[in-house]
Amino acid sequence: MTYVYVKDSEGFVVKKKKTDILPDETLISEAEYNELSGENYYKETFCHGGKRRGAGRKPQNGIVLKFQMRVSEKEKEFLNYARSHNLNYDELMQG
Repeated sequence: MTYVYVKDSEGFVVKKKKTDILPDETLISEAEYNELSGENYYKETFCHGGKRRGAGRKPQNGIVLKFQMRVSEKEKEFLNYARSHNLNYDELMQG
């Protein structure tokens, strides 16, 4: 499934599937799309994250993030048991 950048008769730009193009829309390049949609402005102004100042995960070089498991206590006990006894999940699922 390929995506293309199109501009409609009113001047709005959007990224669409190639099969969803309407007759009144014209194909444009990615560079033209970035300029008309304002993506270039956001990349220059905010550098990382979303379209709001401070949005998104900040780059953390050399810092290991904490691993979190969102499971119940019973599931957590089973996972710890499976790790400590070297259970092979693939073999269990075949049997």
